[in-house]
Amino acid sequence: MDITVVLESIGSLLIMILAGFYAGRRNIITPDVNKGLIDILIHIALPFMILSSFVISYDIAIKSNVAKTFLYSLAAYGIMTAASYLLTAPIKGSRKTVLHFANVFVNTGYIGFPILNSVYGTEGVVYGSIFNIFFVVFVWTYGLLLYKGEPFNVNGNWKGEIGKILLNPSILAVAAGILLLIFNLALPRTLLTAVKGIGNMTGPLSMLIIGAILSKVSFKNFLKDWMVYYGVIIKLVAIPAVIYILALFAGDSSRAVNSVIIMTAMPASAMTSIFAEQFNKEKEFAAVLVSMTTLLSFITSTLLLSIIF
Repeated sequence: MDITVVLESIGSLLIMILAGFYAGRRNIITPDVNKGLIDILIHIALPFMILSSFVISYDIAIKSNVAKTFLYSLAAYGIMTAASYLLTAPIKGSRKTVLHFANVFVNTGYIGFPILNSVYGTEGVVYGSIFNIFFVVFVWTYGLLLYKGEPFNVNGNWKGEIGKILLNPSILAVAAGILLLIFNLALPRTLLTAVKGIGNMTGPLSMLIIGAILSKVSFKNFLKDWMVYYGVIIKLVAIPAVIYILALFAGDSSRAVNSVIIMTAMPASAMTSIFAEQFNKEKEFAAVLVSMTTLLSFITSTLLLSIIF
């Protein structure tokens, strides 16, 4: 595998973060503007990106692995959740929420997909897209509830809360995408171009938002913060190692399982910081954690790929 793909993917994200940092420092992106950008990201750009990720073609040779990838992906999320829950036990308060979310939800689209494409070509992208289905479903259910801080509101309006989740634009995009897959439907070229174009905004937009948040952060407060380093180790080393070892015991080294392992080793999702900003929970800590895992994932991803291959 050409390891420069890893460097290019991570490097491009860091440049986007720096652009957002500059815009924040120059007050081009003010707190109010950043809030608007977050709304655009969550309600418009992200759903379009999700829908476009379902526009994939299945080769006959890989269809047998598709069902296994569904099972592997579901198992991986279960393992990540359980391992994170145990490893973050010493942490209390909102930081535990941020760390746990970061451990479970990874940057699938903007680092994971390019790496899989480099390793396995379009076959890897198919497996990554299946993994991404679970990301979307869980981030807008389990992940959202983590940041809300309570399963349902204190008034007991659980039906209303479930309704909000089900009608979330990203969940609706998943439902539409699944229908496209099941019925093998193709979008008209004009519509597909528009969907992909708007969806492509998601990566740069999310990185600009993180950069703007980081522009208000006092980094001195985090350089000696052991939780940052502990979080990075859990996310990039401990959890991927657990999943890799379990895969070895299972005796499966297929492309499907390797693709899932690679995805679980990606840095923390930008949604870690986006939700932290939206719900005002340790937003500076979340932005630092996302940036640190993104930067250091170049090293850990390279090591993991050298072990797998």
